[in-house]
Amino acid sequence: MTALGPLMIDLAGPEITPADRRRLTHPATGGVILFARHFENRAQLAELVAEIRSLRRPHLLIAVDQEGGRVQRFRGDGFVTLPAMGRIGKLFVQDRQAGLEAARSLGWLMAVQLREVGVDLSFAPVLDLDRGISGVIGDRAFDERPEAVIALAVAWIGGMHDAGMAAVGKHYPGHGAVAADSHIAHPVDARSRAAIERADLRPFKALADRLIPGLMAAHVVYPEVDARPAGFSSVWIGEILRGEWGYEGAVFSDDLTMAAASVIGEIEQRVEQCLAAGVDMALICNHPELVDRVQKSLPLAPSAQREARLARMFGHGPVPSEKRLEHSPRFAEALRWVERLGVDEPDLFPDRA
Repeated sequence: MTALGPLMIDLAGPEITPADRRRLTHPATGGVILFARHFENRAQLAELVAEIRSLRRPHLLIAVDQEGGRVQRFRGDGFVTLPAMGRIGKLFVQDRQAGLEAARSLGWLMAVQLREVGVDLSFAPVLDLDRGISGVIGDRAFDERPEAVIALAVAWIGGMHDAGMAAVGKHYPGHGAVAADSHIAHPVDARSRAAIERADLRPFKALADRLIPGLMAAHVVYPEVDARPAGFSSVWIGEILRGEWGYEGAVFSDDLTMAAASVIGEIEQRVEQCLAAGVDMALICNHPELVDRVQKSLPLAPSAQREARLARMFGHGPVPSEKRLEHSPRFAEALRWVERLGVDEPDLFPDRA
């Protein structure tokens, strides 16, 4: 058996190339993130995932961004197009119980459809607040009120758990209060730690207390707390998350090729410093040449703690067949929520994290 490495990488296209295979079997690799370009149809996707799983033992952790709304990589050929989390939040405002039921039902639907083709996890739910400031977050968030986000996230995560999928909340400690998009800019949140704790940090603290299995760190700088973006910060991850909160789940970086991560230096420094800060798995997306550089230079230090955290992120439990799923009452209920809430948004970033 080979321990999972700390890198999560992607593939060139919908089939595994020899170069992909070399990167996937490198001991520094521990996971794969899939995008829209990797999906042609369900049969092809299931075959691709099965091939990835066959390469290593334990198999590589297989992930995707399948939130719903503007961020859903797999659409069509049986994959239900999901409403944005913000639509669930609006329902919650009108009818609290209906909002909670919709959140649990749709969290289950998202997860069970992924598990049916062998995908382990989706990077969801979004725990940021929709303050009307961040365009890249917007209706990806459930609501602007921390208490609503907490209630809906707990319900959504319950649905994921019912389907045998671990949740990964994002983007710790909160991306909703900055307008800049970390994919292309360098967002800075100049508020004090106390101000952040009063609102944006509350969903993360509440879900950490409930031991959400995973969290993804933001590429946002909070200079009143630390000069480094949160995903590279030993203060945010080591002192606050691990130390003060006692969080024992897995921590994922956001994509280290995003513009906001460039303040740290070259890709080698980004990976080294986010891991040193306490991140368990570092994402490198859409740049195989950077993966090659990191795999050549990254010193591999075994970590029983990291491996145990990542082991909890695998899909677990039985998965119904596609035919049984489509005839289940729970599937029919989820489709009713989709119809009630409506969907009309194309994927925001089909091929980037």
